[in-house]
Amino acid sequence: MMEKIIIGRCERVGLPALGIPMIEAKVDTGAKTCCLHAFVIEPFTKNDEIWVRFSMHPHRANTKTILDCEARVIDRRDVTDSGGKSELRYVIETDIVIGNETYTEQINLSDRENLRFRMLLGRNLLRDRFLVDTGLHFYTGYPSSLPEEERKRIKQRKRQAKK
Repeated sequence: MMEKIIIGRCERVGLPALGIPMIEAKVDTGAKTCCLHAFVIEPFTKNDEIWVRFSMHPHRANTKTILDCEARVIDRRDVTDSGGKSELRYVIETDIVIGNETYTEQINLSDRENLRFRMLLGRNLLRDRFLVDTGLHFYTGYPSSLPEEERKRIKQRKRQAKK
């Protein structure tokens, strides 16, 4: 039996293939799949495959920072949110870095602008890999995909904010 990794109710993860070195994600055992904040989602064709371009705000408190991403579409699915509303969403597949580990997972795209977390980690990712301790948050630390100089900048900003 594989040993499971303990994670908290929210974690910092990286999505390096999308150019997102770090994003705070809510661990959501009620969600089947992972979900990523995206707006201005535009499909296009590349090498005879359907891709999407989308923009996203990686930080909830900063809507001035916008990242533009591209990914190959693997599906479009009806996804029902926690309020019971169904929405047809694009689904992509990409690597998710949690701590020092990398997992390839399907992620649906939805506008999460008014929600606290820009990303949800769903059961398909969590199953057979993780144990969730709801008393912990950011337990796995920074994703290994986050460059060291960025880690230092974050730590320095936190020290300055405490002063």
